[in-house]
Amino acid sequence: MNAVPEFSWGPPEPDDGLGLVALDYQLSADRLVSAYRHGIFPWPDGSPLNPIPWVCPPHRAILEFDRLHVPHNLRRARRALSHLTFTTDRAFETVIHACAAAPRPGQAGTWITPAMIGAYVELHRRGLAHSVEAWDGAALVGGLYGVTAADVFTGESMFHRLSDVSKLCVLHLVDHLRDRGATWIDIQQLTPHFALLGAHEITRAEFLRRLNAEQQAPRPLFG
Repeated sequence: MNAVPEFSWGPPEPDDGLGLVALDYQLSADRLVSAYRHGIFPWPDGSPLNPIPWVCPPHRAILEFDRLHVPHNLRRARRALSHLTFTTDRAFETVIHACAAAPRPGQAGTWITPAMIGAYVELHRRGLAHSVEAWDGAALVGGLYGVTAADVFTGESMFHRLSDVSKLCVLHLVDHLRDRGATWIDIQQLTPHFALLGAHEITRAEFLRRLNAEQQAPRPLFG
């Protein structure tokens, strides 16, 4: 495991519902690596003027591969879109920019700020952030990105330009990681889309136990 500068992380706030660990402006690739290895992630509100909340929520959503459920309509979409090509790490910067630009109903903007993009691009250059891309010929029609700094894939964001393509990217990611010995991914917060795929919540204590176990026996997930 590569050496990472030490950062001070206090215990999560017990009663705020978010598990707030720190509130500051210290966004850097090194700080991100340290955070993920402690089960912490940034949750900014999108404003460059506000400090970044670093959180370790009391409940964490994960997708275990042996509990993966592919709904009938997604199986149908996979057959209909079988001409698509899926790749990994071919267009990370394009994917993260597309995720930042994706519409979010009910939200005024995106948490994927220019500073966030810069930090995650640096993680990608270090081999600690990765993308999955879906291509229709030469056109990028969907993708996702996440982080492996803690020896577990932590999903960050997805986008699609054709219906169901982002979910198909998840299926491609699961196949990719399963082939390399992984058995689950961290998705941070449970969403309706991931719930349909079989994702569920576990306690913070259980998540940190699993995270520590993965770090004791790391495996190459990409490359």
